[in-house]
Formats: sequence, structure tokens, C-alpha cells
Amino acid sequence: MNRAERLGQEKILPLLVRFSIPAIVGMLVQALYNVVDRIFVGNGVGPLGLAGLTVAFPVMLVQMAFSMLIGLGATALISIRLGENRQAEAEQIMSNAVGMLILISFVFTVSGIAFLDPLMRLMGASDAVLPYARDYVSIILYGTIFQSIGFGLNHMIRAQGNPKIAMATMLIGAITNIILDPIFIFIFGWGVAGAAFATVLSQVVSAAWVLSFFLRGKSQLRLDLRQIHRIKWPVVLQIVSIGFAPFAMQLAGSLQNLVLNQNLAHYGGDLAISAMGIVFSVNTLFMMPMFGINQGAQPIIGFNYGAKNFDRVKQTLLYAALGATILSTLGFLATRFIPTQLTALFGRHDLELMDLAVQAMTTVMMFFPIIGLQIVGANFFQALGKPKKSAFLSLSRQVLLLIPLTIALPRFLGLRGVFLAYPASDLVATMITLWFLRREFAGLDSQELEAVTLTPAPQSER
Repeated sequence: MNRAERLGQEKILPLLVRFSIPAIVGMLVQALYNVVDRIFVGNGVGPLGLAGLTVAFPVMLVQMAFSMLIGLGATALISIRLGENRQAEAEQIMSNAVGMLILISFVFTVSGIAFLDPLMRLMGASDAVLPYARDYVSIILYGTIFQSIGFGLNHMIRAQGNPKIAMATMLIGAITNIILDPIFIFIFGWGVAGAAFATVLSQVVSAAWVLSFFLRGKSQLRLDLRQIHRIKWPVVLQIVSIGFAPFAMQLAGSLQNLVLNQNLAHYGGDLAISAMGIVFSVNTLFMMPMFGINQGAQPIIGFNYGAKNFDRVKQTLLYAALGATILSTLGFLATRFIPTQLTALFGRHDLELMDLAVQAMTTVMMFFPIIGLQIVGANFFQALGKPKKSAFLSLSRQVLLLIPLTIALPRFLGLRGVFLAYPASDLVATMITLWFLRREFAGLDSQELEAVTLTPAPQSER
């Protein structure tokens, strides 16, 4: 059974599982880049080093945002074009995407290095934390092009129906990072700079692996490196319009982290920033599998929407939402029953830090079981090629609700108000997403009914 037959005819649940499991593994592996850095830095450097990585996190989110803008936008568009059997256009989209990834990476690196210290101050770095944040980010910025190429092209591999190759890319990079982190931090004594070097070198390995897949002719789509400088702006605009939702979500995450770090510094100091860094790491470990389900569902939804198989589109969403809800519930239960063990991974010697991290974790993840539906729902509209709705739903949780609450609640509740902003925004954003999904399902039902009505009845034999 070829790719089109699988996406258009195979039973949805086994198809989604086959596409999602490699993506889930890949996203968990992606999460390990930052989480492993924090575990080793927390144990090898201490709370200030952990705070430095937390302050640096918004910069890494912006770095990832630009990769998502081009990579995920191109991936969704490629899936739709392949569903429409327009391979030449899919190859043109990929070439333009690679050209834009290189251009944006160069601009981002130069700008970040030029304004590094003011940027770290803006992110909430105190005098004590600034040297650690500077050492980490200055190295990470030089790896932007490798991160962008590896991330962007890896999603295009998945769009062609090769989830196992995409998973291998993530595994290769993460395993490299896990091996190099303790060597650079503990044996060489490079501290947070060692964690950054390990991350960049692992990104170099991932990018080389992805490029070799395309250049060795293993890909369904052909990547011609001679064409990547011939950027066609109408194609780029299409990519950007579809990729804007995840881009906006990542930028929103960066803005939200900026506001959060400033409030944490004001109401709880460097220790609160370190504690929230632990919470982010644990949260990421449980969130990334949900993003993996999104990635597994996206080509199925995009292909069947392009082919007007609306019943399969709806089935895919329902199974994806169920899977994400199961994962988010497991994450919630872990934070209720073993919060101390989770925080101890990042350094068990500072009891004050561990106590504050447990308090933050149990509050921030209070409504975690419902967040899977919100994440899958926002991605659903991206897969349909409806970026405005997807962007609004993504932004509703991290910008429209969370940032105002992060600013307002601490004025009355202090540091606990910063933590409570998260469950409040999770609840309201999920309710909004449900309303949008209900309306979209009604629209798909109408299109399906209209298609059936307009289909001519078969003529009887004479």
C-alpha cells in the first residue's frame, strides 16, 4: 500500500499510532536537549546556573519559533500538495523553505550576539545570574543554522510519510547531547558553557544526518541545493501564513517567559526563577508527547482534508484528542504522587529550592488533564490550512490570558499568584477551543452533506 492509499484508506487509529509514536519519541528526545542541560547544570553548577538557563530559555523559544514558522508551515503545505498529487509544487515549497531557514538563521545569530547583554537583562537576569546566561546563550546562538536545518527538514521528512527516519534524526541528536553534557560539564569543568557546546554539537550531527537523507536520494521529494537561493516570495508567503500559528505560539511562549521571569525576580528572586526552571522542564517532558501526536495527526488531517474525506478528518482529531488527554492526565498524576522525586532530578542538595519547585509544580499543573485537548484543537486548524483560527487558539492560552493574569494576580497573591495564572489560563483557553471545534465540526458536516447531495446517482442498467 503506497503513501496515498495509507493516508486515505487505512484505519485511522492504527495509522495515527504508527505516525505518532515516532513523532512522540522524537519530541521527547527534543525535550531532552533542554531538560538534560538543566539536570546536569543543576547538579554540576547549582541554582544560579539553573537560573541562567531559565533566563536563556525565551531566546531559545524565539530560535525555535523561526524554525517552526518555516519548517511547520512548509510541512503542512507539502502534505496538502502531495494529497492533491502536485509533487513538483511540493519540491518547490521545500527548496524555498530551506533558503528561508538559512537566511533567518544568519540574521537571528548576528542580532542576538550584538544585543546579548541587554537581551539577558530584559529576560530577567540579575547581576549574579547574568554571567551564566551570557555563557550559555552566546554559544547557543552560533548553532542556530544547524538547529533550523535539522528541525525544519526533519518535519518535511515526516510529511512524506517517513516518521521512522524523522525519529532517528531526533534520537541521534539527543543521544549525542546526553553523552557530551557530563563530559563537558563534569570532566572538562566547562559549566553552563559545556552544556551549550554539547547542545550545538548535537544539532550539527542532526543537521548533517537530515541533509544526507535528502542528498543521497532517499527522499520522495528532491532537494536541489542550487535552487535554495531562488526564493519565490508568493510561495514564502503561503508557508508563512500556515506556519504563523506555531510561530506565534512560540513567540508568545518567549514573551510569556519574559514577563514571568520579571515577575519571579520581583516576587521571589533568583531562587524562584530556578524553581520555575525545574517546573518548565517537568512540564516539557509531558507536553512534548502531545506535540508528537499533533505531528502524527497533521499529515493525515491535511491529506484527507485536501482529498475531501471529512469523516476521516474528524476521526483523526477525536483520536488525537483522546491520546493527548490520556498523556496529560498521566502527567498530572505524576505531579500529584511523585513531585519531590521529579524535582530531585535537578539537584537534591538545596532543600529550599526543592520545596519551592514542588509548590510551583503542583499549582501550575493543576488543570493539566484538559490541556491536551487545547493543544490538539489549535493544531487541528493549522492542519486544515486555517492559520488565523489556529493562531488565535494558540495565543489565547499563552498571550491573551496568561500574560495579563501573570501580571495581575501577583499584585494580590504575591508569588503564588504567578503560579496560579497558569491553571486559570488553561481552563479558559480549553473552553474557547471546544467552542471553535464544535463550529468547525458543524461546517465539515455541511460540506460532507453538500458533497453527497451534488453527487449524481448512478444510472440504472437498461
